[in-house]
Amino acid sequence: MSKNLFNRYIWLIDTVNRAGKITFEGISGLWKHSSLGANRSFSLRTFHNHRKAIKDIFGIDISCDKNGKYSYYISNAYDRDSEDIRQWLLNSFSVNNILNESRNIRNRILFESIPSGQKWLLPVVEAMRNGEVLKLLYRHCFTTETEWRRIDPYCVKLFRQRWHLVAREHEDGKVKVFSLDRVADLSNTGDKFDYPADFDPKEYFRQSYGIMGGDKYGIETVRLKLYGNQAAYIRQHPLHDSQKEISSEEGWTIYEYVLHPTFDLCHEILSWGNSVEVLAPLWLRNNVATILRRACLIYG
Repeated sequence: MSKNLFNRYIWLIDTVNRAGKITFEGISGLWKHSSLGANRSFSLRTFHNHRKAIKDIFGIDISCDKNGKYSYYISNAYDRDSEDIRQWLLNSFSVNNILNESRNIRNRILFESIPSGQKWLLPVVEAMRNGEVLKLLYRHCFTTETEWRRIDPYCVKLFRQRWHLVAREHEDGKVKVFSLDRVADLSNTGDKFDYPADFDPKEYFRQSYGIMGGDKYGIETVRLKLYGNQAAYIRQHPLHDSQKEISSEEGWTIYEYVLHPTFDLCHEILSWGNSVEVLAPLWLRNNVATILRRACLIYG
């Protein structure tokens, strides 16, 4: 797909989404005055071809309300079964479209740098859709060494601006998480696999924080005592769906979670510095305390 054609799809999705309902004449008029349109007309045939492509590629339905003025709208924007990904797409397309229409102020809009792993996202998604086995040349986390892995791609997840792939590795048959920015090369083997009927991506991560599943960790009750502004922030932005407020006094609040206490969770707790105290489980409290003591030794 050419970049220009992809941008046209994005423009059309965002235009209809922001309008709520809009006629073809309205779309055509906005197209003429857009940077992509450059005062050129937008034919009805092209419009319907774009509608079909958008549905096939993104799963977004631009439907027609035939009552009255034949207005077009996104009919499945809030489809319960896929609301998260569809809203993510719509929001991402909206930002991209705004940038395309605001070239004169691009230097005033700053973004977080995204690792290069996103370039593997499209072939991974295509392999997921077609049930095809992939070969990854995967780089080890703490070295520059790489090795080929044969995997069945199950699902992808975005966490902290990084894409991750959940897949079953053929060598040991285990389901693992692979960071796409650590993939040095990727190829399609042409072999097929059957997606397991009992694998639920949301369930896999339901009792975890971050991108680490629960294979190495049991489910435990974690209690954190938050101080000052951090306590108020976590109240408005829960760390996990299981979050419960246990008790609160002036200056602190205790929150309880039922989840896998993974490395991702420990790393997040450490990032809060002296605004948090781990109350339970004891081993997690001791682990965090040990890391903090070692950090203090480094700084003298």
